Amino acid sequence: MHSQAVTAFGKPLADIESPTPEPRGTEVVVKVHHCGVCHSDVHLHDGHFDMGEGKQLDLSRTLKLPHTLGHEIEGEVVALGPDAKGVTVGQRFAVFPWIGCGACPACLRGTEHLCAKPRQLGCSSGVAGGYATHVLVPHPKYLLDYGKTEPALAATYMCSGVTAYTALKKVGALGPQDPLLILGVGGVGMMGVQFAQAVTGVRPLAADIDEGRLSAARSAGATASYNSREADAADRIKADTGDGVAVVVDFVGSEASLAFATKVIRRGGRVVIVGLFGGAFSAPIPSFPMRQMALIGSYTGSLSEGEEMMALVRAGSIRPIPIEKRPLAAASRTLDDLRAGRVTGRVVLTP
Repeated sequence: MHSQAVTAFGKPLADIESPTPEPRGTEVVVKVHHCGVCHSDVHLHDGHFDMGEGKQLDLSRTLKLPHTLGHEIEGEVVALGPDAKGVTVGQRFAVFPWIGCGACPACLRGTEHLCAKPRQLGCSSGVAGGYATHVLVPHPKYLLDYGKTEPALAATYMCSGVTAYTALKKVGALGPQDPLLILGVGGVGMMGVQFAQAVTGVRPLAADIDEGRLSAARSAGATASYNSREADAADRIKADTGDGVAVVVDFVGSEASLAFATKVIRRGGRVVIVGLFGGAFSAPIPSFPMRQMALIGSYTGSLSEGEEMMALVRAGSIRPIPIEKRPLAAASRTLDDLRAGRVTGRVVLTP
């Protein structure tokens, strides 16, 4: 098998040749046909997450190199361990990557994406991911049926989709006078626009700093859009909605985006923070009870939420986001493009 792997943090990925995995027990080998490039891959490639105030979550001490990134995977079953049941060689699936240890309290209550000792594919756990010709999956239950969905798009649902779906579930019930704002309409945020109406019953507003993304969001169903870089954007949102929005889902997760989000919510409003761009946030403690303001974190989603999400996709309830296909050898260039904000929708590698 061939992989595009991190051999030095921040440096171009290297082509690595290694033996194709041989499955044992319940393991399944999947030949990768498509693998999406996610913004969290940029942080993993850099070797750190920005925690604000000059602090970093340093991955270089725990993530062993070489490491193969990629957690939005679609492909074909090519080999089965002796205990792998329910799938056959030749079938195509999307691969759920948010895999836990299987034994801790988080895993036992069905939230293995929150496991403290994860086995997540292509992430900081060190398990090899989908920037490769093959990937080893520990159990057939992580192979999800995507129906007649275009395979490259199906791959992106394994992070962008389930992350957006789970975040929108945290929004709760909204009425006709409860505006919802999707903040940041890149790959995951564009999925948020798609899932908003299906999950909440409300067509969202959209905000971003890129006019191309805002145009795409309007085409995808956003009722109005705002360039959050403009000085009066927050004031216009509050004027257009009467007293501010009920909920902001922040798919950026930066100091600037969270400051913008807390500015445009009304009293009693909520911000669901999804993005991992980085930084730090502070606010006067009395502002939380006085404004009855709530900040909620949301991180990917559980296997059951992934299955719920894929049921909506198979039913045709979710319109596709823009997809650009590139060869596996373009993985480094794609990370650079994503880092520089040059990607609308999702780039999907085709090993």
